[in-house]
Amino acid sequence: MNIVIDQGNTSAKIAIFFEYKLFASFIFKPLTVDRLRKLLNKFSPSFGILCSVADVNPEVINLLRSSLPKFYVFDESLKLPLRINYKTPHSLGKDRLAAIVGAWQNHENKDMLVIDAGTAITYDFLDASGVYWGGNISPGMTVRFKSLNKYTKRLPLIDEQGILPGLGYDTETAIRSGVVGGIVKEMDAYINEYKERYPGLLVFLTGGHSFYFEKKLKNSTFADGNLVLSGLNEILNYQDEN
Repeated sequence: MNIVIDQGNTSAKIAIFFEYKLFASFIFKPLTVDRLRKLLNKFSPSFGILCSVADVNPEVINLLRSSLPKFYVFDESLKLPLRINYKTPHSLGKDRLAAIVGAWQNHENKDMLVIDAGTAITYDFLDASGVYWGGNISPGMTVRFKSLNKYTKRLPLIDEQGILPGLGYDTETAIRSGVVGGIVKEMDAYINEYKERYPGLLVFLTGGHSFYFEKKLKNSTFADGNLVLSGLNEILNYQDEN
C-alpha cells in the first residue's frame, strides 16, 4: 500500500493506492497528526510521498518518517518519468509536475495540456517525447470573486452557485457571468491555441473546480479530480523501479 498526500492551499487530499490502483481517498481541513495516525493504523501503508504548496506541520512529517519504511517529500531531488525544460525547476510547483505525470502515465507519446482549476488556474504543456516545457498561472475562480469584493467599494462577495446568464442583468449575475465566463473563454482560448500547433493534443482538467468547468467548455477534456494524486503515486513507484 502507498499513502499519497497533496497538501494544497486550503485542504489536504490523501489517497491510498494498491500499486497503481486508487483504493481510498480523503480530504482534510486541516490535516492533523491524529487524523493521519488513524489512516496509517487503518491501512498500514509501506511507502509514502508528500507534496505541498503550503507549510506542513513538522509533526506530520515526523509521523510519516517514523511510520513508513520509505517516505519521500516531493522535491527536485526525486527522479521523474519525464524531462524538465524549465529555467527555474526549483521554483516550479510540485503539484503542477505531479498533475503532468498523472496525465502522462496513461497517455505516453501524446502532446498534452493540463489545466488545474484550483486556487490558481495553471496551464502546463508536455510534448509527445516526454519533455515538459512550462506553463502559465492565472487567478482561480474563488480568488477572482474575492478580489472584486476586496478591491472595490460596492461589489458584493458572491460565488459560482446561481443563475449564469450570458449577459448579467443585475450586480450578482454580472459578477458571476463575468468571472465564470471569463475563465471559460480563457481556457478555451488556450486549448484552441495549442490545438492549432499540436493537432493531436490531449487536454486534461483537474483541480477543485474541474468538473464545474468541464461542461462549460466548448472543447472536450478529460476531467480527473485525482490527477495530482495519481501522478504522485506514479512518482513514488518510480523511485524504486528506476
